[in-house]
Amino acid sequence: MSRTFAALKHRNYRLWFSGQLVSLFGTWMQTTAQGFLVYQLTRSPAFLGYVGFAAGIPIWLFTLYGGVIADRVPRRTLMLVTQTTMMVLAFVLAALAFLRVVAPWHILVLASCLGAANAFDAPARQALVTELVEREDLTNAIALNATMFNSATVVGPAIAGVTYAAFGPGWCFTLNGISFLAVIAALALMRLPRLQGPVRRTSARADLKEGISYVISHPVIRTLIGVVSITSLFGISFMTLIPAWAVNILGGDARINGLLFSARGAGALGSALLIASLSQYEFKGRLLTIGTFAFPVTLLVFAFMRQLPLSLLALAGVGAATILVMNLANVLVQTQVPDALRGRVMSIYGLTFFGSMPIGALWIGAAAEHLGETAAVVLGASIALCLAALVYTRVPRLRALS
Repeated sequence: MSRTFAALKHRNYRLWFSGQLVSLFGTWMQTTAQGFLVYQLTRSPAFLGYVGFAAGIPIWLFTLYGGVIADRVPRRTLMLVTQTTMMVLAFVLAALAFLRVVAPWHILVLASCLGAANAFDAPARQALVTELVEREDLTNAIALNATMFNSATVVGPAIAGVTYAAFGPGWCFTLNGISFLAVIAALALMRLPRLQGPVRRTSARADLKEGISYVISHPVIRTLIGVVSITSLFGISFMTLIPAWAVNILGGDARINGLLFSARGAGALGSALLIASLSQYEFKGRLLTIGTFAFPVTLLVFAFMRQLPLSLLALAGVGAATILVMNLANVLVQTQVPDALRGRVMSIYGLTFFGSMPIGALWIGAAAEHLGETAAVVLGASIALCLAALVYTRVPRLRALS
């Protein structure tokens, strides 16, 4: 237990963990409620993909420059700005819902604005962890970040489903807005060391080029980012269809939608705790490789389940495998990047992860519209499985990473 939660001995990380955990509960409430609201308004799986794509456009436009800024200004300051912006957007969506004037185009616009805030927030958030713990606890802190995230995915969607059914979506969005106060307070209370960054005499474009060149020339980081991109594009994109799946495949409502999200989160939480407890052992590459195969296989199993208990069990397996890939890839990238380049490299990592999601949402939404939800999920999982086999045969050094 002491090894599993080693990073919590650092005061700054405890503040971050508690504040971000509260905020993430709200984030998942909004994510779950927003998807179901969109489906209620449009009855279109394709429009679910449009919302995901709208959120992703700013990520493609701004994430790399967000990484440059994260290496130039204090990361805490940058995050205070981005988190406050996200809070305001949540309250705007809540007001539209309470006034009963919310329309699909409102959600598209607000999703795009949220994507822009995330484009600057994600690189700073990924890089900030190195300022919160000592180097020997970095792997554990990254694993606990995943634990925090997936604890919220267990509870947040379930609460959102009940709240939506009882009181409507406006309260889900309001609670999300309030939850941002916790992480803003945590950031303000941190006592961070003054980091003496390098004097910048180059342009932002030159800094960006330096980060891209580093990733391209580093075969291990290049491969890890490729694995993340594949998993995000052809695998995690299935989450876009959960609201439609709850209604069309399982014959459910907002509560079932919340339970599906929570089941995935429960499996992911267990996997994240496992990684945290094993953070001192040197077989991370093998675990990641197992995850690249387990993820599409469990997703294929889920695609053919038609009873709610079996669907929830399969989704728990999907969540567990997802964390094996995403968390371990993050750990292995972070442990090999020099601090001076961390913001830029993590912005590239974030671009492939978050930037692939909207493209995945767009294609799987369109596929579901024309072929049906089941065929769309099977297609994505099959592609992910074939690409996992390709990486296994062509990049054996991945399995040797520690």
